[in-house]
Amino acid sequence: MQYCTKCVYPAVAATPVTFDADGVCSGCRVGLNKVAIDWNERKRLFIDLIDQYRTESEYDCILPVSGGKDSYRAAHIAKEFGLKALLVTYHGNNYLPEGETNLKRMREVFPFDHIVFRPSQDALIRLNRAGFTKTGDMNWHCHAGIFTYPMQIAIKYKIPLVFWGDHGFTEHGGMYTHNDFFEFTAKDRYENGLHGYDWFDFEGVEGLTKKDLQFLMYPDDAAIMDVGLRGIYLSNYFPFDGAVNAEIARDQYGWLEAQQSFDRTYRRVSNVDDMHENGVHDYMKFIKLGYGRASDHAQYDIRAGRMTREEGIAMVRKYDHVKPSDIVRWLSYTGMTEDEFDAIADTFRNHRVWSIQDGQWVKENIWGGTSSYGPVKGLPEWAKTA
Repeated sequence: MQYCTKCVYPAVAATPVTFDADGVCSGCRVGLNKVAIDWNERKRLFIDLIDQYRTESEYDCILPVSGGKDSYRAAHIAKEFGLKALLVTYHGNNYLPEGETNLKRMREVFPFDHIVFRPSQDALIRLNRAGFTKTGDMNWHCHAGIFTYPMQIAIKYKIPLVFWGDHGFTEHGGMYTHNDFFEFTAKDRYENGLHGYDWFDFEGVEGLTKKDLQFLMYPDDAAIMDVGLRGIYLSNYFPFDGAVNAEIARDQYGWLEAQQSFDRTYRRVSNVDDMHENGVHDYMKFIKLGYGRASDHAQYDIRAGRMTREEGIAMVRKYDHVKPSDIVRWLSYTGMTEDEFDAIADTFRNHRVWSIQDGQWVKENIWGGTSSYGPVKGLPEWAKTA
């Protein structure tokens, strides 16, 4: 397994990466590009953009928000530039208490109306199970919901401008540069955000019907063209840094980070809107690809100069493999046993990362050598024919 020589990212990742002749990953290279950007000029470009969309109607733009640090930064920008925004939230039902507090607080600290959509708990539990068994991602519905429901609202209210915070595939892996001014598209939503699945792949799974899945149906091309819908990434116009965004949210708006540590990462400012995002959901990334949230957070901090690569490797070694305690809650929530979970999880292991030795799952480590990470309880197709 190849690992970036500057950060800690592996060659096989949820976000595709490439490496240059020095072994530096594309995410690091694009991160260096951000340093050279004239952000004052980008701010002028942003003003030119929003001046085209200011309107006498009710709203100038939509902000899809979870109540997290990046949501606060987006709302902060909208307020700073005098935009009348409509906040739209897809509520996945698994908020931490502080995450729920942050979400409610947005109406108090920002002068914006706020739509919070809460699908039925029955549908969400079934989507948790279906996402896990079908894609290896119990939070698939969260990605689909936040990338779909705000766009439905934009069409309904004929609001052409939707602002997203940053493009994760660019920030993590360097899919595009910030000079490309990449915009949100149905193609990117489907292929990257939703892992190549859509609502129709879940019809009939866990008893889900077409009516149950209405909120995950992306607007059709005719409706998009009629409204002139655009999804703009604010990170093309303002430097987005999770740690800095958290400082702004905390210092200016009283935003709360997680009040206790996570099992699988050292940061407490990310994903407070879902108690399982940093936990059992991210554990599945380790099961599938051999790395986890500590690697994600370390690469950000290494690129920002807040951490050395050696310190990042120490974080990876400490956290990435940990089976989190919140799995107990998720199993109770969905009615699944841990043995059933483990057997299904194993079927998603990637053959480029994992091998089987003496009944144990084994992989190469960034700090050198190989280690075993638990007994084999289920077999992916590649292992059945090996």
